[in-house]
Amino acid sequence: MIAQQNGEETPLLQRPEQPTAKTPLPWDQIWILLLLEMPEIVSARTLAPFIPQLIRDIGVTHGDETQVGHYAGILQSSYYAAHTLTIFYWSQLSDHIGRKPVILIALLAISISMFSFGLSKTFFALVVSRVVSGAFDASDSMAKSMLMDITDATNMPKACSYVPIPCAIATAVGALIGGSFSRPADRFPNIFGRSELLKTYPYLLPCSISALFISTIWLVTYTHLKESVSTKTPLWELIKKGFFGQSYSEPRQPSSNVIVDPGEVKSKPLPLRALLTSKVLSVTASYATTGLFLTGFNSILPVFYATPIELGGLSFDPPRIGALLAASGIIQGIFQLLFYTRLNDRFGARAVHIIGISSGIPMVVLFPVTNALARAFGIGTAVWLCVAVQLTLKTNLIMCFPCISLFVRAAAPNRASVGATNGIAQVAVAVARIIGPASTASVFSYSLQEGHDAWSIYYFFIAIAFLAVSTALLLPRDPSVWEDSQ
Repeated sequence: MIAQQNGEETPLLQRPEQPTAKTPLPWDQIWILLLLEMPEIVSARTLAPFIPQLIRDIGVTHGDETQVGHYAGILQSSYYAAHTLTIFYWSQLSDHIGRKPVILIALLAISISMFSFGLSKTFFALVVSRVVSGAFDASDSMAKSMLMDITDATNMPKACSYVPIPCAIATAVGALIGGSFSRPADRFPNIFGRSELLKTYPYLLPCSISALFISTIWLVTYTHLKESVSTKTPLWELIKKGFFGQSYSEPRQPSSNVIVDPGEVKSKPLPLRALLTSKVLSVTASYATTGLFLTGFNSILPVFYATPIELGGLSFDPPRIGALLAASGIIQGIFQLLFYTRLNDRFGARAVHIIGISSGIPMVVLFPVTNALARAFGIGTAVWLCVAVQLTLKTNLIMCFPCISLFVRAAAPNRASVGATNGIAQVAVAVARIIGPASTASVFSYSLQEGHDAWSIYYFFIAIAFLAVSTALLLPRDPSVWEDSQ
């Protein structure tokens, strides 16, 4: 539940002699919310290992290897473009009708879009599939909003420390599915060699496995998840009152099966203008710039691995790329589970966030260093050491996001507007995720072309990292500073 803020929730570093008692986590719901962190990641990571090869197969580049990254960026950005246009409205709608209906719609849409992606034979069809997924996928945002609903300032950092577990599992599962089961008729001829369907649609199997996995999560959510919004407004009433233009002000119907305090029923969702406070704008700016860097990095990393060494990459094949991404996801999840809560309690969310985003600078520097070593000595110990260091540094970067979740919750003007506040932050990071993959992939392709500065992509990345650090400085030392001022 969301506890009322009072003097006893002053940060531990300010009052070490009076430690705050921590509210136990509601595990009967937490485990489902952790499960809901997986669908978006599983779907994206399933596609990541084979997208470069898929783009080559459909012939959209006409054999120009330098354009693979460009089209990969467009494909990834199409998801976030659609996501940007809808996520705030899904988040705002969830404040009125509840989180659970929105989550169920999202999971269904992701499953359908994955089947569609696997059956696509043109670049346009691939884009349409990702657009559909992005437009309806609010599962991750709703999971974060529900986590904010059912926790308070004392136990939310602990809850956030568990989020990397499903994220790591989803990263590993998705990468292994995409890397191991793409082109199954070629890779496993004794098992799938006679399947004309899988010969015609060589990427249908990994997409189908991912879709079935997400469908299972839909079933678990439908049967076990409890609603966290304390009151509901009938959808038809929202339509009649002009939901998208204003807050619905008439009494709302109490929900009989909720997991929040009855006293919170008194507050009501606020309109967009009332949500745009300095606190919300500060955390939104930090979230957007951090998301810009990470999504750009994530989109370039498999392309860098797949690009020939002579053009600036490492010449890795999809199975190796999938295995690397899976291993890094597992390591990142274990590290955050063991150390995030301790680091947050010891140094504060702002310090952990700044250290994390600052790690992006050496991560970028390792791109040209790794390629230079591969050119000089081939894929040997030195190259693998650089790859390992780069993926290890990414662990620090990933820890920025639970920190930001704490600030988003603290910035909400009232508890009934947590979903919409989170929606604003999600819109900003979705915009960043549009710009990130498309811009970094395009700059990467530009830097590979003859006569252009090969370091252009690295200058670009470092500039984004410094921008993210500067926006992080706008945040207070601890989220409780904002909550205590409400």
